[in-house]
Amino acid sequence: MADRHHSALLAIWISLISNIVLTILKIVAGLLLASPVLLADGVHNAGDIIATVAALTSSMVSKKPADEDHPYGHGKAEVVASAFVAVVLVLAALWIGYQSIGALFQPPGEENWLALGAAAISLVWKQALYVYTIKVGKAANSKSVLATAYDHLADVYASLAAVIGIGIGLLGDRFHWEWAAYGDPVAGIVVSLLVLKLAYEMGRDSIDILMERNVSAEKLAHYEALLLTDENVKRIDRVRAREHGHYIIVDIRVGIPNDYTIQQGHDISKQLKKLIMDYDPDVVEVMIHLNPWEAGENTAK
Repeated sequence: MADRHHSALLAIWISLISNIVLTILKIVAGLLLASPVLLADGVHNAGDIIATVAALTSSMVSKKPADEDHPYGHGKAEVVASAFVAVVLVLAALWIGYQSIGALFQPPGEENWLALGAAAISLVWKQALYVYTIKVGKAANSKSVLATAYDHLADVYASLAAVIGIGIGLLGDRFHWEWAAYGDPVAGIVVSLLVLKLAYEMGRDSIDILMERNVSAEKLAHYEALLLTDENVKRIDRVRAREHGHYIIVDIRVGIPNDYTIQQGHDISKQLKKLIMDYDPDVVEVMIHLNPWEAGENTAK
């Protein structure tokens, strides 16, 4: 768990430094080259810095141990940050859409190869960051790193739109295509819709976790199958599990023979907890309630 936490923090730090560098490069290049698409992308990247700082802070808070005020730990701090990043993406999508629609009613700007190069560098850089952070986020089951990864993916869309738009503009200048001057804003509108879709999916997942939605039915079925491997479990009354940020808390109610002693019940609870936690390393807490079972009652679930 400590190694996963270290990997997650490293990924967010790399993302933060990259976002700061890219923001400066895009804004400076946009001003020097008089490229509105690069300038808009730079402003968008400035919002990414805020989102990455939120992800970094939440990742550090989420790893704090449980205390008297937070007996289940601080894992949901990552989920709050993920929801915040979703809001940032919505604002970014609206910004890109607004700028793109406005550009349709303005005289087309003159594209140049330096602007295309800057957009291409941003595209490759962000794609590499996305691949890296999505891999680390899934391995560490870190909602803040996954949110950072999807933020990079939104930037990939935006940079791709800039490359396509500037490229079409350059081709238009070369072959005298008048319509090509509007390739950039049209691509920007498409990107704004893609980013909105991404923000919706992130926001929905964050709300589901904050509302303590059950984990997948497949995972619950695996938990139940494990419980039934213990011959002392005669009946499964209920199995529930919820994500608490980067870890899972499981609630179990099972029936065991009613003539067992308290010590036997305690030992069975420890064994069942070990079964679940050995199977799923994301589980950090298993709360077990034992119900009496009489011979002749229905067994299993």
